This record gives sequence, C-alpha cells and structure tokens, in this order.
Amino acid sequence: MPTMSAAPTLATEPLDEPVFVTAPERDTATRLRHAIADLRASLALWRLGTTLAWTDIKGRYRGSILGPFWVTASTAVMIAALGILYAALFGQSLTDYLPFLTLSLVLWGYLSTVTTEACSCFSGAESAIRARRTPFLLLVGRIVLRNVIVLGHNVLVVVVVFALFGVHPGLTALWCLPGLVLWLLDSIAITVLLGTLGARFRDIPPIVGSLLQIAFFISPVIWKPELIPHAKTWMRFNPFYSLLDVIREPLLDHAVPPVVWGLACVYSALLCLGAAALFLRVRCRLAYWV
Repeated sequence: MPTMSAAPTLATEPLDEPVFVTAPERDTATRLRHAIADLRASLALWRLGTTLAWTDIKGRYRGSILGPFWVTASTAVMIAALGILYAALFGQSLTDYLPFLTLSLVLWGYLSTVTTEACSCFSGAESAIRARRTPFLLLVGRIVLRNVIVLGHNVLVVVVVFALFGVHPGLTALWCLPGLVLWLLDSIAITVLLGTLGARFRDIPPIVGSLLQIAFFISPVIWKPELIPHAKTWMRFNPFYSLLDVIREPLLDHAVPPVVWGLACVYSALLCLGAAALFLRVRCRLAYWV
C-alpha cells in the first residue's frame, strides 16, 4: 500500500529582510535604534533606490522623443528669453548677466522641485508603504536621486552658456564641492521634514508652493544683490541667499565670504536637526498617516 509523503514544512530560517517596528516608541533610545535600522536598511537597498529613481524619470517622459532633455530645452529657452529682457531692464551687460541667470535658474529649479516633491514623499508612496515593510529613508533617497539626475541634465545648459560667453572658472570653482555636499544633506533633510509633515497635514503642499513663489522673487535668482543698496546685509536672513551663493559664486570665479559660509552651515544644521527630531518622534506613525 503506498504511503503518503510527509507534508512540506515551512522554512524556519530567519528572513534577511529587516523588520520595521511600527508600534509606539516611548523612549528616545528605542526611537533612535529603530531610525538607525531604517537608515541601514535604506543604504543596503541603494540599488533599488537607484532603479526606482530611473524608473520615475523614464515613466514621466515615456513616449517623448527628447525624454528628460525636454526640461533642459525648456530651461534653455526660458534663460534666453529672460536673459535678454532682464539684462535690458536692470541695465546689465548680457555677457555678465546671462551666466549668472543661467546658473541661478538651474540651481533654483533643483531647490524648488525637491522642496515641492518632498511634501508628497510618503503620502505619494502609500501603496509601497502598505504593501510591505519599506524603509522610509529609501523613499527619501528616491526623490533626491531623481532630482539630482535631472539637475545633471540641466547642467548642460550652464556648460553651453559658459562656453559661449567665455566664463572659465579657475581653481576657485573647487569650493563648490563642499557646497554640493551641503546641498545633498539639505535635500535629504527637507525631504524628511516636509514628507513627514505632508503625511500628517495635507495642507502642506499648497502652503509650500505659495512660499516658494514668494521666496523666488525675494531671493537673488533673477536679480543681483548689488542692484539693491545694503541688500547683502538683510539678505543674510534669507536662507536661500547663502545656500545659492556657496555654489553659484565659486562657479562664477568669485570668492564666498566666510560669513556666507557660516550662515549656510547654520541654516543647514538647524534644518537637519529639525528633520531628525521630527523623524525620530513620529517615524512609527507614518504608516498610519498615509
């Protein structure tokens, strides 16, 4: 008489996938330990984050001929139109003004896009968060990385304009490298901060959009601080001024004053501390808010 085979047993080996606790965390040590576990898991999945960022860009421009270079083309057209107009309005030499405007608009485009998309970092990934235990910081890296890729496309406009107008920054341009590192940290911090607030309060995206419009006009993006008397004094209270200058001025072969570097570091430290404190406090609740 044939015997029945034994029923298959479930594997008892532990899963390699880290477990992300979403239970209430009452002490700071537990919150910090879980946040570090989230960070480690996100770094371990860096290939997935890179793939997601590329997929976002491909999906956004699927079926188009130029793909992400449409952003580059539109940026170039806008710079050409605004450069000629505002150079005449401000009484500036086109040779001196257009490289400044090009660099300013490309950098501001990155800042504004990261800040806008940060508001929906977690709420926009609702399905991914609820489907499986996804590290929250992996979603942050996805947004930052895809905007860095788009920034790389727009840098081509800066290179072309600099070549046409004979702007050749020397060794001073190397000072933009610390500024880029600072920008990367700020991008992660603002995405964590606004993504967390946006998951809890759905009014955050329109508020941030309105504030960015105001910040664009009161920040030296399309106008130079030299055009307004004592502008550099009161502009120190504008975080965008110092953050733009730590990258823009070295690339224009200008030295960055130490006070501007100090203000940029102070604003970045406050932003990072605020984002870290909020993330530690409410990380376990994000899965329920989305």
